[in-house]
Amino acid sequence: MTELVVRGYANGRARRQLILDEATALFGEVGYRAASLREIATRVGISHPGLLHHFPAKQTLLLAVLEHRDEVDAERFGLDHLQGVELLRRMVELVAFNATRPGIVELYCVLSAESTAADHPAHGFFVARYARFVGQCVGGFEGARAAGQLRPSIEPDAAGRAFVALMDGLQVQWLLDRDSVDMAAVLRATLAELLVADA
Repeated sequence: MTELVVRGYANGRARRQLILDEATALFGEVGYRAASLREIATRVGISHPGLLHHFPAKQTLLLAVLEHRDEVDAERFGLDHLQGVELLRRMVELVAFNATRPGIVELYCVLSAESTAADHPAHGFFVARYARFVGQCVGGFEGARAAGQLRPSIEPDAAGRAFVALMDGLQVQWLLDRDSVDMAAVLRATLAELLVADA
């Protein structure tokens, strides 16, 4: 492979990453519906056709943004490397961080509901995402039980699913009334109730 080809490939990957970063920012600021590909292209400093070379449709870009955001969040909070109570506490930290980006929270709430339809473009993404996320939470509670940190009456599977459901429900309540809902505080209190006192 020639140096020119390698450089072109690296430049293309860097440009694609910049598009994802700017699209994530714009979706977070104004929401998916109000965001335009032309505005994203302007922010990146390329033409509209140039953006379409990387992402031929807005839905394609949306799915890439969703996947990218999950990857960045998992890396930032160590979600793929932690276990037990520490994993669950990091998830609460992620929820606290989400309170700083309401556009992204709204995007997820709307799309996760819309994508229950099998023909929705994000259906497969959300099916896989919920399977992974529920699995992580269940695993966190299983780890807590193995470490003697989970109350004896708590079943990890039910606790993991309930924890994810609580996160989702709190996001909707927070979007409707941000001044009266502290998502992270409610999750911390709930987690404390599920764990033994000194966990």
